This record gives sequence, C-alpha cells and structure tokens, in this order.
Amino acid sequence: MEWLETFWATYSTLVLSIGTNVLLALSIYLTLACGLLTVANAAFMGIGAYTAALLSLHSGLPFYLSLMLGALLPAAVALLLGPPTLRLSGVYLAMATLAFGEIVRIFLLNAENLTGGALGLNGIPQHSQWFDVLVLVVAAIYLLLRCAGSRIGRTMVAICQDEVATELMGLNVRAYKLFAFVLGAGLAGLAGGLNAHFTFFISPNEYGFDRGVEILAMGVLGGTGSPWGAVIGGVLITLLPELLRGLGNYRPLINGVILIVIILYSPKGIWDLTRYLRRGGAAS
Repeated sequence: MEWLETFWATYSTLVLSIGTNVLLALSIYLTLACGLLTVANAAFMGIGAYTAALLSLHSGLPFYLSLMLGALLPAAVALLLGPPTLRLSGVYLAMATLAFGEIVRIFLLNAENLTGGALGLNGIPQHSQWFDVLVLVVAAIYLLLRCAGSRIGRTMVAICQDEVATELMGLNVRAYKLFAFVLGAGLAGLAGGLNAHFTFFISPNEYGFDRGVEILAMGVLGGTGSPWGAVIGGVLITLLPELLRGLGNYRPLINGVILIVIILYSPKGIWDLTRYLRRGGAAS
C-alpha cells in the first residue's frame, strides 16, 4: 500500500478540501433553492473556523464538541440576522449579506487579542481526518436529500418559483426562508471548523468577498434542482485549478472559459443538464 501512502501524502489536503467545499456548496444550495441570493456563507464559515480553532487552542474541549459549537454559533448569528435581512430580496439581499461579511472580516482583522488579527491563527491541531469529513458529508447529503423529497423541500421550490402564490396558500414563507438561512449557516460553520483543523492556519482574508463568490459559484454551477448539484459544483470548483495546473499562467483563463461555457449552455446548472441527458438516453 505504498502507493496509497504516497497519494495521501501528496493529495490529502486536496481530498479534504473537496469534502469541506461540498459542505459549503450544500450550505449555499439551501438558500438558492429557496430563492435567496446571499453571499454571507463565507462569513459564516469564518465564524465557525475561528470558533472551533480558538476552542481547540485554548479551552481543551474535545474536537467534536469544538466542531459542533463552531457550527452552532454561525447558526445562532443567522437566526438573529435573518428576520430583518430576509425581508429583502434579489440584489438588495446580496448587498446586505455582503455588508455583513465585511463586518465579520473587519472584526476578525481588528480583534487581535482574540483572533490574531491580520496574522491569523497558527498551530491549530490537525484533528480533521478523512473519516470525519466523509461521515459529515454523507450525513449532510442524506439529510438534505430526505429534506428535498419532503414537504419542506417542495415548499422551498414553490417559494423559489412564486413566493406570493406560496404565501397565499397559507404557508409561512418567512419561516421557511429563515430555516434555510440558519441551516445553511450551520453547514458553512461546520465546513469552516473542519477546514481549520487540517490547514493548521487561518486568517481573516480567507473568508472575504472572493470566498463568498466562490461558494456562490459552486451552487450556481451545480444547480439547485437537487443536493447532488451542490456536490457536483463543490467537486468541480475544487478540482479545476488542480486539473489545469500544467497550463501555468493560462490556468485562470481556461478555468474562466470552462465556467462561462457551462453557464451559457446549462444555465440551471450541471445537475439539470445531467437530468436532460438521462431523459434523452431513456427516450432513445
């Protein structure tokens, strides 16, 4: 099994990054499936990462407890942020959540005594193992697949298609939106805690606008028709830079072209394209 040891030594960070990015993609899938255009998931990821890392470094709590608290804190923040923010929609909601993300990033930069400021946190214990990431990803996919096939999932699709009609049917649209927002924040925080415990180091700039757009791209590319779309988007966004590494300075250009082509020819995401191809194959 020497080849496996060599592979893991070389690609362990990439494999673990795929798992955490899938969790991030699932977190944005929840809000997009409900018709919410938010870019706050990077901030929630940062809150989860710093919470779990600080607890591991200074409290002596077990890893799994630190991880769970790292997921609960951003969920609690989302529960407070959601009611006033989710009254907005479209670009206004995106702007409000973008502002929240900047507030979190600036706080992390300036709270030097707590977060290490611009220097970040070093020496975070390497507690995240492949089986931790695998179990949490599988559990998240299973729960969201069950949710998508339930009344909750069907209501979220209805809200995305026509919010006014859904509300006229007597359904509490705001409650469903808040549910998606809070659960998405918890998943993003969980991904942040896992990520912090295999990268050894985190800094505020990792959770800024660029990361927020990257998470949004995962959800848009994969599609919101199913949690599997988020899985596809998370894996693709993680692997593309590595697959194109041999192209050197042309890598960002080719990366961008691939993403543009996918958006142009499958605007509802790759998952919708795969469903179309399966239907075409079945018809023939």
